[in-house]
Amino acid sequence: MRYSTKSSHGSALENKPGNTMEHFLMDTYDIIVVGAGHAGCEAGLAAARMGKKTLMLSINLEAVAMMPCNPSIGGTGKGHLVREIDALGGEMGINIDKTFIQSRMLNTAKGPAVHSLRAQADKNRYHIEMKRTLEKEANLDLKQGEAIDLIIEDGKACGVVMKTGAIYRCSAVILATGTFLGGKIFIGDSVYESGPNGLAPSCELAQKLRQHGLPMRRFKTGTPARALADSLDYDKMIPQDGDEEVVPFSFMNDDLNKDQIKCWLTYTNEKTHDIIRANFHRSALFGGQIEGVGPRYCPSIEDKVNRFADRKRHQLFIEPEGLYTDEMYIQGMSSSLPEDVQEQFYKTIEGLEHLKIVRPAYAIEYDCIDPLDLKASLENRSIENLFCAGQFNGSSGYEEAAAQGLMAGINAVFKLDGREPFVLDRSEAYIGVLIDDLVTKGTNEPYRIMTSRAEYRLMLRQDNADLRLTEKGYEAGLVKQERYDRLMEKKRIVEAETERLRRKVVQPETANPFLEQCGSAPIKAATPLIELLRRPEVTYDAAAVIDDARPEMSRHQKTMMEVQIKYEGYIEKQKQQIEKFKRLENKRLDPDLDYMSIDGLRIEARQKLCQFKPISVGQASRISGVSPADINVLLIYLEKQRRSANRSKPEITAESESERKDRAEEQDAAERQEDR
Repeated sequence: MRYSTKSSHGSALENKPGNTMEHFLMDTYDIIVVGAGHAGCEAGLAAARMGKKTLMLSINLEAVAMMPCNPSIGGTGKGHLVREIDALGGEMGINIDKTFIQSRMLNTAKGPAVHSLRAQADKNRYHIEMKRTLEKEANLDLKQGEAIDLIIEDGKACGVVMKTGAIYRCSAVILATGTFLGGKIFIGDSVYESGPNGLAPSCELAQKLRQHGLPMRRFKTGTPARALADSLDYDKMIPQDGDEEVVPFSFMNDDLNKDQIKCWLTYTNEKTHDIIRANFHRSALFGGQIEGVGPRYCPSIEDKVNRFADRKRHQLFIEPEGLYTDEMYIQGMSSSLPEDVQEQFYKTIEGLEHLKIVRPAYAIEYDCIDPLDLKASLENRSIENLFCAGQFNGSSGYEEAAAQGLMAGINAVFKLDGREPFVLDRSEAYIGVLIDDLVTKGTNEPYRIMTSRAEYRLMLRQDNADLRLTEKGYEAGLVKQERYDRLMEKKRIVEAETERLRRKVVQPETANPFLEQCGSAPIKAATPLIELLRRPEVTYDAAAVIDDARPEMSRHQKTMMEVQIKYEGYIEKQKQQIEKFKRLENKRLDPDLDYMSIDGLRIEARQKLCQFKPISVGQASRISGVSPADINVLLIYLEKQRRSANRSKPEITAESESERKDRAEEQDAAERQEDR
């Protein structure tokens, strides 16, 4: 796209007939990030911290790291993402540790693989602290302004056009538009263009992206009402306290204990449901005004009442929005019903009989891209140097957005530096699961991460995210030396203490009184202490009474070591599963491979493989429309190509051990596919 522009000296740079607005070149950057929500913040910080001159644009600077819906970070699956963002050198974990007002570890009655940290945020302070971090970043410029078009030249994104006529040129663009793109609010019959929280929408850019040929779709989400704190009766609700011992999100923090604010639990009832049912016809959701597809795992209250008609009640949490506001968030009660109906049904709920609504619930519809149009690096397939992140990619949630923003920022830098894309696979991180699901499988609704989506979740625990990812972040150039040194010291301490526990032997007369207190069976002979710690009822801290030689260890170090000891057998089995998975993931595919010429592939598989250009056989196997039989054909084809290439070599040199293993794994993978 070409625009008539003038430099600061007034000389015309380009001309476009019929263009009435005079455009002027303001500045040139390496990378421009459009949007300053959770995805935009991580993308901008990553790019700037990796040495690129970066511009971040936001329609309104009040939208920086804004929490237009739930004022919290983390939760089931999402907490894993935040820990991984932190381990890679991102900012979300550090920022929530600064600004939380309540913290809880979820799913503690279950195994460590699904333990998930969740923190209630002071949402205004979260915004303030993140904005301050952006403002202080040396290579980053944060500016208020609306981008209305991309500049595309020779199939590459190389700048943005602003509503004011200003042009900023760059080498790469990252789109992180959240729910602003073509935003439309629904409250009953009231429908109007708006971004979240009453901010202006981005409508012109939505139109321009379609003109550029991007495959756009329409999604929908919503948010519940906010009520005045003094209008609620807390005696009728169940208090929800934070954990006595706070576990930080960031691996750079050890202790964060402070006074916490209560949240509250209450329930809807049949009267609530009757009012909602009687007004289905007034809901924008059921009235046909909403075209976009909503999130299955975060439905509106009218959707819950409709879909789960046999349920007598639905739980809702009353959560404070911050320390310096009396607004309370009514979690679990988003709605697109009219204000008068909202007033009626909220007041049927115990504790809410006299509530005063200060912000009504609403649904919001917005434009996003089909994520199947993206590479694993989050670069667009059709427009080079255009990267996409967050809800623009069809995901939901602050955490999913931030994870994609971080990866888009890193990969934009890698692309400009001529480095191979930074891609995490499904066995390495929940981030890998998230992005692989989006770009390989696609989504027909706002995508939400869940622990059940991860095949190797015992290896992808939140407690070991730094062990899995910090070295990768260090090699990428984002993790600073202090964090890397901290990880190396943690590994040294954990390995040394684990080895000491293997050597430490306890006698029955010493151990049995302690084991009896723990409700554990006695031992009959001298036993290594590590064997006692494998028992579920015996903890490392409790065992201190029979172990007087232990070193000083942080909570992070103890948790990781204890999980590794107790689940060692299961972890080893999962490592074997991952090794098999890696055989196909490590089998790279040439992006120029002509799938149409491979005999034996079904027509659908040829078309899908040509469209997606998978980076590995593993990714190819997860593409819808590509069957195990097709993968078998592909593996046999690749093996024949390898043998043909070897025969054509003038000299055959001795195979290295790694080459021999690679060849053996490749042949084994082909044989396994044939066995199917």
